[in-house]
Amino acid sequence: MARPRTTDKPIKPGRIRTVLSTLGREIARDLIPEGAALPPEPDLEARFGVGRGVVREAIKILAGKGLVSVRPRHGTHVLPRCEWSLLDRDVLSWLVGESEPDRDLLLAIQEVRSIIEPAAAALAAVRSTKDDRRRINAALAAMHTAPDQTSAVAADKAFHLAILDATHNPVLQGFRGAIDTILSMVFHVAVGSVGWFKENLPNHAAAARAIESGDAEKARIAMERVLNYTRSKLSNRRTIAGKRPATETTRSSPARKPSIKQKKAKSGRQDVRRG
Repeated sequence: MARPRTTDKPIKPGRIRTVLSTLGREIARDLIPEGAALPPEPDLEARFGVGRGVVREAIKILAGKGLVSVRPRHGTHVLPRCEWSLLDRDVLSWLVGESEPDRDLLLAIQEVRSIIEPAAAALAAVRSTKDDRRRINAALAAMHTAPDQTSAVAADKAFHLAILDATHNPVLQGFRGAIDTILSMVFHVAVGSVGWFKENLPNHAAAARAIESGDAEKARIAMERVLNYTRSKLSNRRTIAGKRPATETTRSSPARKPSIKQKKAKSGRQDVRRG
C-alpha cells in the first residue's frame, strides 16, 4: 500500500512580512550596520516564533532588494547603501521612517522627482488621451475642494500618478509605486509648513492646463515649479528643525533680583557720578 505524500506546511505571508519589515527597518536604521552579519537562522526563528521557511523567504526578499548578500558558509551580511534598491516601496519606507523622517534623504528624493516628473508632464502633454486628461483634471478639482488634509493628500497623489500614467511609457509607469510612496513621505514632512498645499495649487493648475492644451514645454516648466515649491518647503523645515528655539524662560522670565554685592557695586558707581 502506497504511503500518503506529505505536503509542506504553508507559509503565511503575514509572518514573512513581519520578519521582513522588522529586519528591513533595523538595517535601514543602522541597528544592523553595513558589513554586519544577520543573526543565524535558529536565532531568528526563536526571536520571531516562526519556522525556517519564513526566515529564509524574508532574507531572500531582503537580498532581492539589495540590502543583504547571502553566501553559503559565510552567512548573510548587510550590503552598503549604494547597493540598495532605493526606489523600492519597502526600502523607502524603512529608510525614511515615520517618527523622525530623514529630510536629507527626502531632499535627495526630490531631486529624483525633478528629473522624472517634469519630463513625464511634457510627455503627458503630447501623449495623453481624453480619459487621461479627465483623470488629471478630476484630481486637480479634488485638490481644490478637499475638505480635510487626508483628502487633500490623496487628491495630490492622484494628480501626480495620473500624469505618470498619461505618459504611456511602461518604464516611467514602473516608477508609479515609488512615486506613490515618495509622495506620502514628502507630505508627511511638508504638512507642517504653512501654506504648503494651497500656495502650490496654481502651479498644479498650470501643469494641468498645459497638458490639456498639448503644450509640452509649459507642462514641463509648470511641474518644475510644483517640485521647486515643495523642495523649498522641505529645506525650510530642515533649517527650522536645526535651530534651537528660545525657551519660555529665555523669552519671558522675570528679571532676577540683584545680589547684595551687586547692589553695593551699583551704589558705589552712583556715588562716583554724583561726585
